[in-house]
Amino acid sequence: MAKLTILEFPDPRLRTRAADVETFDDKLRTLIDDMFETMYDAPGIGLAATQVDVHKRLLVVDVSVDKTAPHALINPVILEKDGITVTEEGCLSVPGYYEEVERAEHIRVRFLDGKGEQQEMEAEGLLAVCIQHEMDHLDGKLFVDYLSEAKRMRIRKKLVKEQRHRSAEAVAL
Repeated sequence: MAKLTILEFPDPRLRTRAADVETFDDKLRTLIDDMFETMYDAPGIGLAATQVDVHKRLLVVDVSVDKTAPHALINPVILEKDGITVTEEGCLSVPGYYEEVERAEHIRVRFLDGKGEQQEMEAEGLLAVCIQHEMDHLDGKLFVDYLSEAKRMRIRKKLVKEQRHRSAEAVAL
């Protein structure tokens, strides 16, 4: 397994709409394993392939405290959603920033597993929010897109400044 590099906002590659996964092979299984390793190491509870510069409709999530409930969803589609919940969200691609976002409280999602077999899952609460958040990434959308333009630009400026500072430190080493 290998830890992958997570793209950070405002990287334009995060705006790429992901294509369907069509090949289910060892390369895909390795990518799934690498995405779980990267997510757990970050640490996070969800990661979309778009965030690691792979523009395929694949996401991984695990909202359990002890990392025992991993789910890999390939080509996910929300079939039903209901209820409304407002939760504070963060994102591995927008490190250090948390804001309240409104999402459906309950969803039913259809997806393919790592073998290409169709599955359906009902999710509510944090798992439902996490799946919706990661599915947004597959469409080139970030949680900051739910915020006001002013707030989004403020976050963007701070992150660009932090990225420049990290780059300057790396060059100095």
